[in-house]
Amino acid sequence: MINTTETTDWREARRRSAHDAIIDAAWSLVSEEGLAGLSLRDLARRAGITAPTVYAYFDSKNAIYDAMFGRAATEFAERMAEPFDCDNPREILVASVRRFSQFCTESPANYQLLFQRTLPGFEPSPESYAPAVRALAGARERLALNGITEARHVDMWTALITGLVDQQVSNDPGGDRWTRLIDESVAMFLAHCQPTRASRKPASRQTRAKGNPT
Repeated sequence: MINTTETTDWREARRRSAHDAIIDAAWSLVSEEGLAGLSLRDLARRAGITAPTVYAYFDSKNAIYDAMFGRAATEFAERMAEPFDCDNPREILVASVRRFSQFCTESPANYQLLFQRTLPGFEPSPESYAPAVRALAGARERLALNGITEARHVDMWTALITGLVDQQVSNDPGGDRWTRLIDESVAMFLAHCQPTRASRKPASRQTRAKGNPT
């Protein structure tokens, strides 16, 4: 007697394996040719299958990009969630920027897919985008530890760190012209955005004059 549950599990595992192999091949290809250079014919050849077989697993090129986005976003969220080797909130913030920049500069294709609108008409599905939302929540928590909670300051933060990485990836690949500015940039940001306690002088006590009801 055939166990239908085992057969279903086997087929699902086989399908998942083939699905993952195609995405592996896709990432291998774009690391050489860039995101826009993803060709289904070349992808099939790299994966050792035929082009029609690719369509058995993905109904469009954007579906492939979506699966790639989901994998990259998951890797990014997991990496940013790893513990830091420091306790000071400011040091954690600096370390998080260094970790972010390392993730992006190690794979410009990851950076372009996750943080730039490189592909016209592509929008990640909610499922694939969910890990990126978790990563942003972690960034908000690290900022809150430093007293940064205003939405406009969070926006300023994301613009600042992605700007550094964008300059590094675009204009000095393999170097450190912009990533070496991380400490200075974080210090500048905190100096501008951290709440300050206004110095308050104790109110002078007024003596009540004769005839003054106050």
